[in-house]
Order: sequence, then structure tokens, then C-alpha cells
Amino acid sequence: MAGKWHVGGEQGNLPEGWHPDMPGYPSPNGRGFDRFYGILSGGGSYYNPNMLMDDLTRISIETTDYHLTDAIASKATQFVDDAVHREEPFFLYMAFTAPHWPLHAWPEDIERYRGEYLKGWDETRQNRHETQRGLGMVDQSWELSPRENSITPWNESPDKEWRDIQMAVYAAQVEQVDRGIGQLMDKIEESGEADNTVVVFLADNGGCAELLAEDSPVPDPSRYNYPTVDGRVVRTGNSPSIEPGGPDTFASVDIAWANVNNTPFRLFKHYTHEGGISTPFIISWPDHIAEKGSIFNNPAHIIDINATLLDIAGATYPSTFKENDIKPHEGESFSSVLSGRNWERNQPIAWEHEGNRAVRMGDWKLVSEVADPSDPESTAVWELYNIRQDRTELNNLITNERERSLDMIHFYNEWAERCEVEDWEKPGFTLKPNLRVISRHNHGGPVIPARLGPRRDLPKP
Repeated sequence: MAGKWHVGGEQGNLPEGWHPDMPGYPSPNGRGFDRFYGILSGGGSYYNPNMLMDDLTRISIETTDYHLTDAIASKATQFVDDAVHREEPFFLYMAFTAPHWPLHAWPEDIERYRGEYLKGWDETRQNRHETQRGLGMVDQSWELSPRENSITPWNESPDKEWRDIQMAVYAAQVEQVDRGIGQLMDKIEESGEADNTVVVFLADNGGCAELLAEDSPVPDPSRYNYPTVDGRVVRTGNSPSIEPGGPDTFASVDIAWANVNNTPFRLFKHYTHEGGISTPFIISWPDHIAEKGSIFNNPAHIIDINATLLDIAGATYPSTFKENDIKPHEGESFSSVLSGRNWERNQPIAWEHEGNRAVRMGDWKLVSEVADPSDPESTAVWELYNIRQDRTELNNLITNERERSLDMIHFYNEWAERCEVEDWEKPGFTLKPNLRVISRHNHGGPVIPARLGPRRDLPKP
């Protein structure tokens, strides 16, 4: 594995005497990976990452020509090369942190995009929607969701050159990822194993609207606020006085550009609406995919990837491990899609994240946001959408489809009980130490800026 782990410890929250694989702090090596290079935490500086590990050894960066995205690609490529030379089958998990904040990219990459976004977020979002329609990526009937109400129209927004550079750095980060993937694909091709290798590409969530506010402390000083490799103080925040990109900055794209990144959907990372969960999914398997370049639109869940790869490999999901019973796998193989056949899930999809809930049953999607913790009168409200007709979730049909809604709510409740999902709506529910409630004012961000107003109201039934 190379990249971001994010289930084994955060700097600043580690107990005294911490070491990888101590109880409650699993490492990739302790969970089945033979090799690991990357960070145990969820993010941080690309130039001087904290919690950087080489297998079980914590390492530090001492040169100014280091960038985590490049290092992840380089190590992943090396791991594949090693496996091929040993003539062994291999499974590689390459988890880039980019383009997660902070906005860190090489100057020469940034310059290629400087000025590209001076047209602004409104025009850029509209243009992207038209491009998506032209490519057949979205249905012609899906209406572009309106700008979130806390976003200033571009023609009224100050500091346009600074806003342009925010997105230029973000685009440069994406280019670095693209370059790293190309490096890996070249290595697989060079090895002669391209026709025998399944490559799956996807993102872990929708666009991120988290804001690193100026005039505020960094999210967690013990994780992020430490000097650069050459001793400079890191300047934190989304401020026009700080041009992002360099190692002495720590900024994010903010909600307006996140709205662009989620075109045509609404809402963001953390939410179970389409803007939070719809991501690119590309699969490559030369000489085995019947209709190369085709687009398949039926819904699948990340658990279906595991089931599909097991199916392709002719492997069986175990029922026990180290004398412990394992819950049955709920994923379904979509390998038939690769041979050009149609596929639909036998079972609906249900999921929950940070108290946000959803069910996908055929063309229909039931979804709700977690209640606002700052408002004791707030409750989670279910919404219902026909995704085939309205994937941008603008026409709430909950009152028109009462029986359907009740059936889907019943399915969710049964699924949640079976899978031991936390019930955030239960009276007296309290968060465990590792859980958090997202802020409606900052869309899950680590600080709440006073200048960011409430988001646009949800569509009414």
C-alpha cells in the first residue's frame, strides 16, 4: 500500500507510548499489507507530512524537493516492480491524499492554470455542466443545481486573482495525481502484465467545502502547525494576503469552488446527497472489457468492488479469520458489466456517514441530513428523489410517495440494526470519542468562520 491510511492514529491524539499496531491503532502492515509507505493520518502538509511511515518506521523529510503526491506514486510503482520481478500476483492500494487540503503544488504546475479560473465559479460551473452533457456523462434532463446561497455571485466577489489562484493550485494537485497514475500505468505496461491487471480508479467523496478560516488557529496545532523543512513558519488560512501553493501556506478551496467541483450536484463531502457521494469510477482491464470507453449508469457501492475483484480472481470471501466469525459480505459482483451484459443489484444500497443517512432502491433515493447539534429543535428529515429523472435532487417527492418512503425507511432501519449502525436520532445518544457532528456552517470543516452564512434551504416537498 502507498498513500493515506487514516484509520490508525492522528498526531495530537496519540496516547503516551504510542506505536503502530497497539490496540486501537492498526497499521496497514498489521492488517494484511506486506509493504506500506504513506501517512497514518488523514492529511497534512505535502512538503513535510506528519505521521509519515515506511512500513512500521516513522520517518521525517529533510529536503525541500519532496512532495507527498510524487512520493506515493514513486513508491507504488516500486512495489509493483518488486512484485513483478518476484513473479508473484499482487494487489496494490494507492491512496493519494490530493487534492485534499492544504493547497500544495509545484510552482511550474500552478502556473499552467493561473488565469484559467478568472471567468469565475458561476461560468465555470455552467461550462462544466454543458461539457458533461455533451460527453454523455449526465442526462440532458438533469437540471443544474443552483448556487449555494452562502456563495457570493462571481461578479460581486472581491479578490478575483486570489480566488483564481486557489483553483489553479487545486487543478495543479489533480494534474500531479494524473501524472502519478500515468507513471504507475506505464510500469504495468512495461512489465508485460497489463492484460492481466485490473485497475480501478475512484475518489473517496464528493467535493470538499471545508474552510480554513483566517484569524483562527489551525485545525489542530499539534498536527499541522509546525515549521517547514527549512524552518519557516506556516501561514494558515484562506486569506487574500496568503497566496496558496507553497510549503509555508495552509489553505483550502472553500465552498464556492467546491460547488464547481461537484457540478451538477448539490452539497458536499460528509453529506449523503449526491454532492457528497458521487465520484468518478473508472475500471481498466485490457482484452477483457467488451465495450471499451462505454459508460454504465446503474448504481453500485464501494463494497461491490471487493465482491467484483474476488469474483474475477475466483476467490471466496472467508467466513472466519483467526477463529473469529466474519459477518457475511454484503457486496455484489458487477463483473458481468465488463463483458457487456447488463447488471443491477439484487439488494438496495443503504449507507450512513456522521449521522447522514441514505437508501438507494432502484431509481429511488431516500436521504436525510443529521440534525443540527446547535439547535435543540432540529430533527433529521427524510427526503425522496427519483434519481433517474432528477439526480441533482431538486424535486423532493416524499409527500407524493408515502408508501414507497415508508418501505424504504423500514429497509434502512433493518439494515442499520443488522450492521450495528449508530442511531444519531435516538434519545440520549452521545458521540463516541472518535465521532463528530459536522457543522452546517462549515460543511464539516474544522473551524467555523463567522463570515460564512447558512446554506441554501433544502427543496420543500
